[in-house]
Amino acid sequence: MFRPSLHRWFLTALFTSICSISSAAVATQTTLVSVQPLGDLVVQAIREAPASAISLNESRLSAEVTAVIETIPVQVGEVVEAGALLVQLDPRDYELALKRSQAALQSVQARIKLAEFQLKRARELFSKKFASEDTLIQRETELTVLQAELASAQIQVDSARRDLEKCRITAPFRAIINDRIGQQGELATPGTPLLSVIDVAHIEIAAQVQPKDGVLLESAEAITFAAPHQDYPVRLLRLSPAIDSATRTREARLAFMGDSAAPGTEGRIVWQAMESLLPADLISRRNGKLGVFVAEQDKARFIVLEKAQEGRPVSVALPVDTRIILDGRFGLQDGQDISLKP
Repeated sequence: MFRPSLHRWFLTALFTSICSISSAAVATQTTLVSVQPLGDLVVQAIREAPASAISLNESRLSAEVTAVIETIPVQVGEVVEAGALLVQLDPRDYELALKRSQAALQSVQARIKLAEFQLKRARELFSKKFASEDTLIQRETELTVLQAELASAQIQVDSARRDLEKCRITAPFRAIINDRIGQQGELATPGTPLLSVIDVAHIEIAAQVQPKDGVLLESAEAITFAAPHQDYPVRLLRLSPAIDSATRTREARLAFMGDSAAPGTEGRIVWQAMESLLPADLISRRNGKLGVFVAEQDKARFIVLEKAQEGRPVSVALPVDTRIILDGRFGLQDGQDISLKP
């Protein structure tokens, strides 16, 4: 009879021999595979992010003077050009104020003419010793005071003219009339909102971009704003370095390169990243790691891809002429002999 220890040694030796034979058989087994260069397999990464067209100015236009609303010649939804009349306030009180200030200005101008004549006469008399120095100084002072009054009167005229201009409220830019707040016949006071307008001349796209896609967006050669009914070529203006605490995204602002979408249009920005991706169906799992099999002469090599995720394409930093194993890869092991299909 065998002793127990000798029996265990015999079984262990037998098992080791069988495993060695099996491993040798696997190692020497040759698998028929097909290969293709990496450059023929990768696809360009397409990235996208939610976006919307927004106006840079959505303004509430208010009265700057107190006056009755005479007319509002525009309607909601109407597009008006910059400088178009939007609201006309009753200007009569301000026309009278302008005339009153102009009359005061003319009065000062007439008094200055008289003061200039009197000063000239005083200088002549002073040169002939017929007027005292005090008289000459008095005439000069009178003229100086009147010149100061003239400047003040001119300011009053300019102020009255400016108030009169405020009776006409015009479009500050090409705009859509969004809301009519004031009504004809109402008394408007400074700060009273009369109209709400949306700037259609300055429209940008606001997009919410994942932080990992920021660099890809900055390096993109072509970006498109995909709206429900039309695609628009756009270009990146700026990408905020801040990450929104609620959405965990960065805000990108883009400009239309031609025609622009209407403010408020929802869509997505789409761009082709510069990186190339290996399709997900070519990724294999070995020993808990994801990677790809490549052919190195007559051997299969398993290259681990650290960034690979199950079911998703992955960026591969390998030469474009690397031979990727296609058919026959499912049962392959790293270092196994291979032969290429004719």
